[in-house]
Amino acid sequence: MEPTMGNASDLFVSNISKENDFLMGSIYAIFGVLSLLGNSILLFVAYRKRPSLKPAEFFIVNLSISDLGMTITLFPLAIPSSFAHKWLFDELTCQYYAFCGVFFGLSSLTNLTVLSSVCCLKVSYPHYGNKFSSFHARFLVVGVWCYASIFAVGPLAQWGRYGPEPYGTACCIDWKASNTELLAMSYIVCLFLFCYMVPSTVIFVSYLFIFMTVRGSRQAVQQHVSPQNKTTNAHNLIVKLSVAVCIGFLMAWSPYAVVAMWAAFGDFGSVPPMSFALAAIFAKSSTLYNPMVYLVFKPNFRKSLCRDAAQCRRRLCPSVCGCEATPMQRSCSNRSQRNNKDVDNSTRLSNGLPECHEACHHCPEAGSGCLATPQRTARIMTGSTHSEVAVSQLSNEFQSDFL
Repeated sequence: MEPTMGNASDLFVSNISKENDFLMGSIYAIFGVLSLLGNSILLFVAYRKRPSLKPAEFFIVNLSISDLGMTITLFPLAIPSSFAHKWLFDELTCQYYAFCGVFFGLSSLTNLTVLSSVCCLKVSYPHYGNKFSSFHARFLVVGVWCYASIFAVGPLAQWGRYGPEPYGTACCIDWKASNTELLAMSYIVCLFLFCYMVPSTVIFVSYLFIFMTVRGSRQAVQQHVSPQNKTTNAHNLIVKLSVAVCIGFLMAWSPYAVVAMWAAFGDFGSVPPMSFALAAIFAKSSTLYNPMVYLVFKPNFRKSLCRDAAQCRRRLCPSVCGCEATPMQRSCSNRSQRNNKDVDNSTRLSNGLPECHEACHHCPEAGSGCLATPQRTARIMTGSTHSEVAVSQLSNEFQSDFL
């Protein structure tokens, strides 16, 4: 008999120990904070560089949106329930929780599948990959969400069923229903085939083609010039980043898929509730991989993040130390003009730029708020010839002769 609407405290009781529930709640809290921070930063960087986003990077942004959606909808419900040792909300909220988990989880997996296919197209079949445009990327992004919504809405339309997890403090697909209901069994079979096996196969085949292409080009590139070398390096970067994200995601969700299939087609009573609890922790950790990989290892995202951080420091630093105050600039200019009169003719600054020796000591670097001192060069006379070098390359003793 299906549970009626009512107080969930009477319907959902934890089937694992309080210590394990507390541990799960603590892990969820850490994952939630890191996922919220990482995905928000990644989306902020993508928003700042949106005019220069490449079509393939649309899927990185879309993946971050689905991860952030899972973080916002699931973690605020799972964390207090774990600490309370029971599901704190009603059955309608349980349906909402399960729907969001399936919807955003399948969106992420489908998005990674499309991303791997696009990478394969660009690397292995550049003739077609170069024709891949922003319009195609937007169309596929919409297709990703539509595909995920079909399977997420299914249980709400009586194709399958949502219910409490075996460990009692969260909700997902009712895996036990497949033992008694034909529609529930057909839903779980389709879910396993089209939302796990097919995507995993496509991802594996795509990166197999990419690996074969890159390995073949490594041998040929040794006889080519630098542009081909750079292209190969770019391909290698695409492969490494995409493979890292896909492997991380599949490793996170595979334990849950195995346990779910065990419960759906085996003896449900023989599946330990703690197995589902551990598998759920692995699954939710998938929200951390995307921002971690792309913000740390993708050069253009990392440079954009550093540039935005420097701009924030530039805006905050003047209010703290007043480096860019107009009186300081005028004092700096006047002092520099007086000092330049004392420079010896045989070793003088060739760029003629004024230097301020009273830089703000509160700023960590010149680029974070203070007026950056341009690189200076010195023209060194040796007999009848001269050479020009950067002042920073001279020894301290030689710099002291004209600074």
